[in-house]
Amino acid sequence: MSRNSFQHVDAWVFDLDNTLYPPATPLFDQIERRMTDYVMARLNVSRTEADALRRTYWSEHGTTLAGLMRVHDLDPGPYLADVHDIDLSHLVPCTSLRAAISALPGRRIVYTNGSREHARRVIDALGLDGVFETFFGIEDANYLPKPEAVAFDLIFGKAGLDPRRAAMFEDDPRNLAIPHALGMRTVLVGPGAPAAHVHHQTDDLAAFLAGLV
Repeated sequence: MSRNSFQHVDAWVFDLDNTLYPPATPLFDQIERRMTDYVMARLNVSRTEADALRRTYWSEHGTTLAGLMRVHDLDPGPYLADVHDIDLSHLVPCTSLRAAISALPGRRIVYTNGSREHARRVIDALGLDGVFETFFGIEDANYLPKPEAVAFDLIFGKAGLDPRRAAMFEDDPRNLAIPHALGMRTVLVGPGAPAAHVHHQTDDLAAFLAGLV
């Protein structure tokens, strides 16, 4: 990794789930279970069918919610409130991550496919309150999910962000393709196969960021 490749960056955009906390944290699996439960109840299908739909919609539409909205005309508000009603006690504040993000020069933003309220709760539980300028949820992109280009255009437009002077940190490599095409520095956080649209990859976000300042 070269510090020089980030010298032009003055806006730092972070995904939330499985990016600002390790994927081994038993958090997102709670969300997935609640998604499956919601699909079972709303579509009156078995758990096996609901789980298969959850995965299929995530794969084909970017998020389970996007698939449910497009195929079943689902109201996103109650869904987001229900699936994010989870136990956050597994999250532990990370002082090294707080220090590393706080030291980044310029603007610091969270952009998640989850809800804005979910982002607020997770950020607070991680001890990162006050570190970010703002955070955007999927409702801020008119419920269009990453990796759709329109979703990025909406969020970056609202943020007044110049992608050519920004970096994006994500755990899902699909969500880095458009940022890369827009001229952002892209960092994959966690495991994943190498891809042409990923500039850097790390399993330790705090250490990676500390190496930039």
